[in-house]
Amino acid sequence: MLRPTISLFIEQRCGKMPLMADTQETYSIICKDKETKARVGKLRTAHGVVNTPIFMPVGTRGTVKACTSETLSQQIQAEIILANTYHLYLRPGHEIVQEAGGLHTFMGWDKPILTDSGGFQVFSLGPLRKITEEGVTFRSPIDGTERFISPERSIEIQNALGADIIMIFDECAALPNEYEYLKNSMEMTLRWAERSKNAHQNPDQLLFGIVQGGMERDLRQASAEGTVSINFPGYAIGGLSVGEEKDLMYEMLAYTAPLLPEDKPRYLMGVGTPEDLVYGVRCGIDMFDCVMPTRNARNGSLFTSEGIVRIKNAKYTRDFSPLDPACDCYTCQNFTRAYLRHLHIENEILGSQLHTLHNLHFYVSLMRGIRRAICDGSFASLATDEPDIRALMQLGQPTEDVS
Repeated sequence: MLRPTISLFIEQRCGKMPLMADTQETYSIICKDKETKARVGKLRTAHGVVNTPIFMPVGTRGTVKACTSETLSQQIQAEIILANTYHLYLRPGHEIVQEAGGLHTFMGWDKPILTDSGGFQVFSLGPLRKITEEGVTFRSPIDGTERFISPERSIEIQNALGADIIMIFDECAALPNEYEYLKNSMEMTLRWAERSKNAHQNPDQLLFGIVQGGMERDLRQASAEGTVSINFPGYAIGGLSVGEEKDLMYEMLAYTAPLLPEDKPRYLMGVGTPEDLVYGVRCGIDMFDCVMPTRNARNGSLFTSEGIVRIKNAKYTRDFSPLDPACDCYTCQNFTRAYLRHLHIENEILGSQLHTLHNLHFYVSLMRGIRRAICDGSFASLATDEPDIRALMQLGQPTEDVS
């Protein structure tokens, strides 16, 4: 017997309130958890409504690796994906994507897309880049040519790509670093935020601000206050999970999230494990992205309700059980651990496809389960310091309603 659809579920738990509000606000909160800062909301974009909290599969170069758009939409039931401004600028070039009709048409995806600004990728270039007030000059890792991205250039590229949500150009400062450098970097990011907003030309795209400041509370607060004063339709927390200890990352996240407006979406960039997502939701975060589910899938590290399965292990050679008996994804319903191990050992492309489908299904189901738990009042009991990932994932298995 199928569980109630999510819309019926919320009507029953939230006083007959329909999931889709009648107002046309960019972001609306549907229900809140009474014991944590978790909330369920709806984010409206030019290509559809996104239910939050949400996980966004990463499609760096205009493709979520090893997944077709049909698989993402129909089997995984992803609602929004992320693409990378820096990589699409280098190749094939934003002009070509624009000529093709924009990124949605180019990659055959008709749901919402978020593009990051390229700031993190430029940061990761290290000695190949030079940062000034005007922007960043760097050598292309593809052909060695000199390139330049400024706040204005980043927004121009993102306007051309046509994503539904775009990001300001920021500096993600390396850690550890001197306090004075972090302060100067944070203040420059605020100036770049102003320039990004002034350069933005497409009213159909939501431009989000980004809070930086390293691991310094006073800098995080100053960054949040300055970014909020510029008035964006959404806000991201950047510069976390870049090498710091997890406890410190959690501490800074818990401190920063409440500094952002409650009536606008909050996005935690580049994080992380299933446990990280649950903790982020507890802090009031609405949007997440991370390469972990797709990268781990290709490396044979698979998320299940029983914990991580490293499929290359010899103990799975004659294991003819499903990868995860609690999961109803295509991979788990049709193939055994033995077969998946065989594909991985033989380096068969199908292995990467099936592993990726499962890992993304796991993440999307986890977020759906979190939304249901928030609205039925069980989230706080499941999202403890050692969250019950299994229960949340099972609660989020798809029903006839894919919201």
